[in-house]
Amino acid sequence: MGDVVETKLLAAARSGDPDAFGQLVDPFRNELQTHCYRMLGSMHDAEDALQESLVRAWQALGRFDDRGSIRPWLYRIATNRCLTLIERRRRRELPTDLSPGAVPPAEVAWLEPYPDARLGWADQGPEARYVAREGVELAFVAALQHLSAGQRAVLILREVLGFSAREVADLLDTTVAAVNSALQRARRVLDGRLPRVTQQATLGALDDRTVRRLADRYATAWENGDVDAIVAMLTDDARYAMPPLPQWYEGHDSIRAFLLERPLTVRWRFLPAYANGQVAYGTYLWDDERGVFVAAGLDLVEFRGTKIAEVMSFLMPEIFDRFGLPDEVPE
Repeated sequence: MGDVVETKLLAAARSGDPDAFGQLVDPFRNELQTHCYRMLGSMHDAEDALQESLVRAWQALGRFDDRGSIRPWLYRIATNRCLTLIERRRRRELPTDLSPGAVPPAEVAWLEPYPDARLGWADQGPEARYVAREGVELAFVAALQHLSAGQRAVLILREVLGFSAREVADLLDTTVAAVNSALQRARRVLDGRLPRVTQQATLGALDDRTVRRLADRYATAWENGDVDAIVAMLTDDARYAMPPLPQWYEGHDSIRAFLLERPLTVRWRFLPAYANGQVAYGTYLWDDERGVFVAAGLDLVEFRGTKIAEVMSFLMPEIFDRFGLPDEVPE
């Protein structure tokens, strides 16, 4: 948005024109929601946080100093809203955060997947898309949950969004020294919690045809009920989990035994999906009574080279519409 256009819309919005305010903030809506998702680990919470942030921005528009783009000011409001929510809620978990066989807390807040279609900058150039997708990979968002609220905000604002230390200090009402200290502590916490290579780098090292071939082979193996083919695609230390179920499985023998127990005794259909910048599928289970395949889960697949290192199967069919997936698939 050009400075002149933004200035005109800002003036109209300050005079009470809600349509002008909508035009003013719409270019930043997706990236702000993605920011809230990184902070909160929940698509639902991110939507609520964004809506509340925009309401607060509308109410406080008269206090915007108009010394540049409205974007940093919107990030200030959205970040502060997320910080407040983090203080009130449990951190988001994945089953693999728990020890195998461990009894989870009475109430676990599970990490949720995020649709690529809502990523900020997804409609811009390849580099911007790469950064946006890398910043929502499941392993990264899960690792962020182990940071304090302040460390999380600083790391995202500095290393994902590219704000300077001075800008972050201004956004968070703190000092540059405090920002740099929080960033160092955040990096130490994340050390060892992240894969050595991101999914964007892994998939980028493979040509598109190879990625499609591997993804199709995985889906076909499930649809054919071919346990051997599925296991052959896994790394030796592969992990398989199904939030909100706390149980998860690691290694060929454990995963094979799980698949033979029930999942591969029924019929499946897989539809490609776009989530967290990773290879993903909407999975559908055959329903004899209805004579259709019904929504079952959203599978996010993490590759290590040409092998699958992790499958996180979110058994949350209620979120399918947000990923553009149907509720059922006919025979």
